[in-house]
Amino acid sequence: MKELWTSLASLMGVYAFCQTLLQTILPPELRFAFLKLFARLFNSFSSHCYYDITEIDGVNTNELYNAAQLYLSSSAASISTPSSSSPDTRRLSLTRALNSSAVTFGLSNNDRLVDVFKGVRVHWEHVVTPRQTQSFSWRPMPEEKRGFTLKIKKQDKPPLILDAYLDHIMERANEIRRKNQDRFLYTNSRGGSLDSRGHPWESVPFKHPSTFDTLAMDPAKKEEIKADLTDFANGQSFYQNTGRAWKRGYLLYGPPGTGKSSMIAAMANFLCYDIYDLELTEVHNNSDLRKLLMKTSSKSIIVIEDIDCSINLTNRKKSSNSPARNHHEGLSASAAMAAVAAGDQEGGNSITLSGLLNFTDGLWSCCGSERIFVFTTNHIEKLDPALLRSGRMDMHVFMSYCSFPALKILLKNYLGFEEGDLSEEVLGGLEGVVEEAQMTPADISEVLIKNRRDKRKAVDELLEDLKRRAERRRESGGGVMRERGLEEVVVEDEEQEKRALESPKLGGGDDLVQESCGKGEKDDNGKPN
Repeated sequence: MKELWTSLASLMGVYAFCQTLLQTILPPELRFAFLKLFARLFNSFSSHCYYDITEIDGVNTNELYNAAQLYLSSSAASISTPSSSSPDTRRLSLTRALNSSAVTFGLSNNDRLVDVFKGVRVHWEHVVTPRQTQSFSWRPMPEEKRGFTLKIKKQDKPPLILDAYLDHIMERANEIRRKNQDRFLYTNSRGGSLDSRGHPWESVPFKHPSTFDTLAMDPAKKEEIKADLTDFANGQSFYQNTGRAWKRGYLLYGPPGTGKSSMIAAMANFLCYDIYDLELTEVHNNSDLRKLLMKTSSKSIIVIEDIDCSINLTNRKKSSNSPARNHHEGLSASAAMAAVAAGDQEGGNSITLSGLLNFTDGLWSCCGSERIFVFTTNHIEKLDPALLRSGRMDMHVFMSYCSFPALKILLKNYLGFEEGDLSEEVLGGLEGVVEEAQMTPADISEVLIKNRRDKRKAVDELLEDLKRRAERRRESGGGVMRERGLEEVVVEDEEQEKRALESPKLGGGDDLVQESCGKGEKDDNGKPN
């Protein structure tokens, strides 16, 4: 044993002597050339291709490194379960941001992870090494040098899949970043004033909990809307190839309290978009309306609620014998101009129907991308047909009274009843009267909230309330609605919508609409609709 240690010490001495001799005889440039040659020989015989992604590229932060970090955090989370853990991943780092309930997974220092893309296994390694101290630097550098090493087998032809794989990483990282970031609800400033940063929009964090799962609506209709929204969000290349602006319009119409505002919130949560709630009464003219549009961001929903009540958007085909026109024709030119100016000062804005149409479908509507316009109304027959055509309002969604499938969703949301928890007798009783009663989801929600501590009492009171309303409608001549059923009611509303598209609206009845707009209207979450 003693001789072994003596021989080892002799070999170490010879190695140190040779290393010193090589450093003395061979210049650094020649040593670097030898190392480079050795690396080439190693790579030529290696079965993998290696790619380095450093955290800092020169003096700038490498965006690809940040994207890879986000992408691998989602991959690490997917393999953190025992059923799908990877044998190549031995340790994961866990982090949680302040005021956040989400736990983020990540690779530990110098650990590995295996990802699969289009059937190709991709090996990732998080390389962290101490950075050499520098005597002087224009920019402070981190103490550690971080980066990712990407390893792909040569037989998988890395050059053919690398570009597609990196594009996939960037897209996935942008999606994760959009889902994690806070969303905001914007409203235009009062009187068109600007905030401290010179923006015409004021914002608050958007925390509305409404989703398509909790929305009281026919499930088939919800799936149709979700599919349309998904196609729109993923349709950038489609809109470019067809030469259309990347935008889409939705018209939500129906009685008050049927969930139009909740539908907008569910759309925003589904797509992770911001919401711009445009108050037309605070916009002075068409020019200000265009400026507001220019200051909206992409991936947003622009909402005008109760558009028939916001401002007086009269039909372009007015009758020639209107009192206002005859009054102005009887005045001199100067007196007529003074009357118009006085009217503008009283009304506070001069937005025209043409300005609103250009806002939704004109040249200015394409200033940005991935925008959704949503208009809501309780009286679709009062809207100008030009505002309803395809290209402006592409999808018309009728928000009806509560149907039986929607009622089961409300029972699940508020009382926790799953399929089969209620007896067939109770379900049959509810199904038999809910269509005839014509209660809105907001009214039914109020009954369930009031008695949510006693589930059986809530169902019994709801059934009695439905029967009472159905009987009241039957006595007042509303029993015909029960015979035709909800489907025929929807068909009638669709025919009414077609008539609004085909013929100009009448001048009368505006006073009645304005009166109905002033009533307190609530949606299924108890908020103004």
